Amino acid sequence: MKSFLTKHFILITLTIVTLGSVRFCVLMHRREIGSTLNTVEKICKNGKLRLITSKAVNTYYIYNNKPTGFEYDLAREFARFMNVELDIITPGWSSMFTYLKQGKGDFIAAGLSITAPRLEYLDFSIPYMTVQQRIIHHNLIFTPKDIKDMAFKIFHVRRGTSYHDRLGEIKALGVNLKYVLHNNTPTEELIAMVHDREITFTIADSNIALLNRRFFPDIRIGIPIQERESLAWAVRKNDSEMLKQVNKFFLYATNTGILKRITARYYGNIDNFDAYDLKKFHERIETRLPKYKNIIKEESAKYGFDWRLIAAIVYQESHFDPDAKSSTNVRGLMQVTQTTAKEMGIKNRRDPQQSVRAGIKYLSLMYKRFDYMEDKSQRLLFALASYNVGYGHVKDAMRLAKEKGYDPTTWKGLKATLPLLSKAKYYKQTKYGYARGWEPVRYVERIQTYFDILKQKKAAMTG
Repeated sequence: MKSFLTKHFILITLTIVTLGSVRFCVLMHRREIGSTLNTVEKICKNGKLRLITSKAVNTYYIYNNKPTGFEYDLAREFARFMNVELDIITPGWSSMFTYLKQGKGDFIAAGLSITAPRLEYLDFSIPYMTVQQRIIHHNLIFTPKDIKDMAFKIFHVRRGTSYHDRLGEIKALGVNLKYVLHNNTPTEELIAMVHDREITFTIADSNIALLNRRFFPDIRIGIPIQERESLAWAVRKNDSEMLKQVNKFFLYATNTGILKRITARYYGNIDNFDAYDLKKFHERIETRLPKYKNIIKEESAKYGFDWRLIAAIVYQESHFDPDAKSSTNVRGLMQVTQTTAKEMGIKNRRDPQQSVRAGIKYLSLMYKRFDYMEDKSQRLLFALASYNVGYGHVKDAMRLAKEKGYDPTTWKGLKATLPLLSKAKYYKQTKYGYARGWEPVRYVERIQTYFDILKQKKAAMTG
């Protein structure tokens, strides 16, 4: 009997269980030797989850030699959920579906919308976002007012996308539009071509359009050409166990707030800027930033800050103007007060190097005050808020967050309670009193946007 079992059965890894905060693949079922492992079993056996994605600002890209991007961050949480390593596979948009079919990856996370043609050869997870296809054009170009106005216009889109499918549907309705198909040109590059007036029209999902408006302020997001669509992850057709595992993760990510946190990180404040503000920022990156770039890089390195983050703070504080002065008598590139200047050991707030040195040193002190926070990105947001409104007011807001049931160590909690410091009902109960608490929220979110732009801006990245 023993030899029979040895010959005909083996124990295999099948699923994920949770004990406290630890998730791991466990031996559960017996299976006959020679039978085929399903995708989830292979992932558990190999200890690797293979993500198929595309390189784009809304999916996955490398910054400072580290991977980042919305889809990447979400997939990384999925790998943690399964307690396995994450492998990234970027075969190019046109090859993603072939790679999945051939088993060269386990799932696709690339901002895919659920469409009828794709449902014929893919299975989709629970949706995580809704978007809408929009016409993208330059602000100097007349925009179509409805679909009929698209007649005789030329649209540039990537082959095999939902945009390609939709333009074909509109043409079939009798609208005599034209379109040029690009094989390997990402949507964000087509948006850049619209911005530079190399082409007139392209199509983009609303989330991609809003993200890229940060980098290309002269584009306009025109009329929708499709009803709202859902974005989801894709698995191989009839790969039921993998689909079940992906859906388990999305339910987990929704219930724990992971999905909301990652969505807010990338999309939380994308529509807070008008075109004029963004255009001015891009102009001043070219005309003013170069004068102070070396100073910012030198001083940032001393304290381990990304120089682009500090540049974003400098712009928010002074628009790269060393003579800037506020109504409250803060001065210089980083708008340092006289008291702070003295504490940080500088004498001339209008001297660019001294101002940047004092500002970074002060930011570093604020950052260290939150060193009990494990999440460094959260620590940084708290430090930025403290730089703007003061550490005491931030502590008051954290206490309010705790009283109201928010996690006081997350930006979500702080963002909800900082504005309450302007209301007598709340600030009378605090140690440091009244504060215009909406200002640090706006301050932090604008710096995040400027930082994102600088990370992507080629001119700023040089050197």
